[in-house]
Amino acid sequence: MTRPPTPSARHYGTVFDEVADEYDRNRPMYPDELVDQACQAAGIGNGDRVLEIGCGSGQLTRSLVARGLHVTALEPGKNLMALARQNLEGAGAVEFMNARFEDAPCPHEHFRAVFSASALHWVDPKVSWLKIADVLVPGGTLALIQYFGLEEQRSKHDQEAVLAAMGKVAPDIAANWPTYRDLDATLAGVKHRRENVSEVWAWLGSYDMAQDCASRLFSDVQVAAVPKLIEQTADELNALLRTMSFYARISPGQRQALERESAAIYERLGRPIRASTVTILVTAQRSTTY
Repeated sequence: MTRPPTPSARHYGTVFDEVADEYDRNRPMYPDELVDQACQAAGIGNGDRVLEIGCGSGQLTRSLVARGLHVTALEPGKNLMALARQNLEGAGAVEFMNARFEDAPCPHEHFRAVFSASALHWVDPKVSWLKIADVLVPGGTLALIQYFGLEEQRSKHDQEAVLAAMGKVAPDIAANWPTYRDLDATLAGVKHRRENVSEVWAWLGSYDMAQDCASRLFSDVQVAAVPKLIEQTADELNALLRTMSFYARISPGQRQALERESAAIYERLGRPIRASTVTILVTAQRSTTY
């Protein structure tokens, strides 16, 4: 959930491969209702060819294959790809490609839909939007899905305590933490920007990835959201934090201090630590001419 503040910071995305096993254990699946909604928006079903950018260990891939889709799954991390292969062995029609999207040889106007879950912000935006449009058939669908932090009264105190701990241990990381908004403000911000899907996604995650060209490449931007309250022990919270990109940027001493802070918050509360998230699906149709 941390943002890459500049294009040069996009290499931080490679750290997920270094914690592949923990990533696989602790990163959640995506809501079935949103996957179904994406497929409905794209008009796709059994046998249709789709591309997934950044499949990780296969959280979304599993859901796509289960719906009978023929998935080409791109993943630059060798360890993550090995786990994805293992997790999806015998599950259905999936072809893995160990490559960055920028470098992958993808056929022109080949896929009915392009999916990306919590990954597109690690791709060079000067490449991503144009290349996605190129590999989609005319009228094909881009479907982006991700968890974002949500400001909500029932978890506000806990989330403020966790961010304060972050500020104490790693102030530079805390200063660049993404903005949390309530659900109404989140949806209103999407509506205000829906003429350009790249601006929508950049705003949702505080990402540096908006491109003017996306407004002519894609149209009919739609959004769906599933909010959720998460309750975690200190160990569960720390396990999740270890799978985030910022974790590789802090020292071993800072990591230990942050884990102690989580334990202190848990002990002080006397109950699980609450966090509110919202899983957001954004879909857009590739323009028939651009």
